[in-house]
Amino acid sequence: MSLLLIEHPWAFAMMGLVLGLIVGSFINVLVWRLPKMLEREWRAQAHEVLGLPAEPAGATYNLMHPNSCCPHCNHAIRPWENIPLLSYLLLRGRCAECQGSISLRYPLTELACGLMSAWVAWHFGFGWQAGAVLLLSWGLLAMSLIDADHQLLPDVLVLPLMWLGLIVNSFSLLTTLPDAVWGAVIGYMSLWTLFWVFKLVTGKDGMGHGDFKLLALLGAWGGWQILPMTLLMSSLVGVFMGLILMRLRNTQASTPMPFGPYLAIAGWIALLWGGQITDFYLQSVGFR
Repeated sequence: MSLLLIEHPWAFAMMGLVLGLIVGSFINVLVWRLPKMLEREWRAQAHEVLGLPAEPAGATYNLMHPNSCCPHCNHAIRPWENIPLLSYLLLRGRCAECQGSISLRYPLTELACGLMSAWVAWHFGFGWQAGAVLLLSWGLLAMSLIDADHQLLPDVLVLPLMWLGLIVNSFSLLTTLPDAVWGAVIGYMSLWTLFWVFKLVTGKDGMGHGDFKLLALLGAWGGWQILPMTLLMSSLVGVFMGLILMRLRNTQASTPMPFGPYLAIAGWIALLWGGQITDFYLQSVGFR
């Protein structure tokens, strides 16, 4: 089996596509439930610190229980209604029970995860590199969606992935361990410094602390070399998208907007194609 996947990259890419669709379905659950789970945990901790009576224990709520259901009528999702992408098409985007509309975001998340996974499998080929970057890609997708919804980058996702980046690079899987360590340090300190400079000048918070950790995570995976490109691309896309959203939503420039998705997308691109992009730029300006 391993020999087949090595000799036929398309077969590994197709396997990545199918696996990505399945993981994308789980990411939909994770993105919906994890913030609610964290909110429950924070409320319990706040009651304990403030000496307030504990809230009554409700029904079990985690990533496994209760089973998924329709948000309109609480119809329990049956197995054949939960096939990634295919079920949405068969049901024509509506609940089988009440005919309430199903958000297009669910199949789009599954499709995005599937395409990302297929490309990672094709790009790296069968091996440990592909397996590691698949985990990173799934984590970045989940964090981006949570940040877009709640302006929150959960430590429970960010920190384990950052440590995993250092671990895989202790075997020089994507970069050397010194470059990975300095990538994490410089990634965190660069945005931390920018945060405090902005705060001292304006008296306002320019970004969340989760962004520091996310850039440290990206540096731990790709080394310090990908950080300049990641910051440049994410800043440009962030400003561009911010202007578009301000016009569409008629919001003010001071309205908080999540920066995590732009960092994640730019870091993922820099990790996969950073060298090619840099070479193309140098050639286009005549350095090579």
